[in-house]
Amino acid sequence: MNRRFSQPAWHLVDAKNKICGRLSTQIVSLLRGKHKPNFTPWYDCGDYVVVVNAQDVHLTGDKLRQKHFIWHTGYPGGLKQRSVRDQLKLKPEEVLRKSVLGMLAKNNLRYDIARKLRIFPGPKHFHEDKLPPGTPSVL
Repeated sequence: MNRRFSQPAWHLVDAKNKICGRLSTQIVSLLRGKHKPNFTPWYDCGDYVVVVNAQDVHLTGDKLRQKHFIWHTGYPGGLKQRSVRDQLKLKPEEVLRKSVLGMLAKNNLRYDIARKLRIFPGPKHFHEDKLPPGTPSVL
């Protein structure tokens, strides 16, 4: 029922010189639709979010060196890890994506909400046609 009354909007977010965790909480709020008067926790009534300049995001403290992303390849002895500093060089958008997805509830609604997040490492993106002309950054 809520889908009829809730048309998703598109928001542009510039991540340049922003702190990763604080920016992620604001992005999650837009993705879930908490800023709308018809917010329903069990329904996807959020908006699309386009994030640019993800390579220029900052982390507080010594997280660049101390924090690691850990995954397993599925093969014996396949435990891999990479520091945030290395991850920002290889795939800077994944640092912000993992931060945002870690703040969403671990349920089936998470996958629908995650599809509405578009992250780009630089200032260029290909969603200009969906954003209103002259759209400034929301956050």
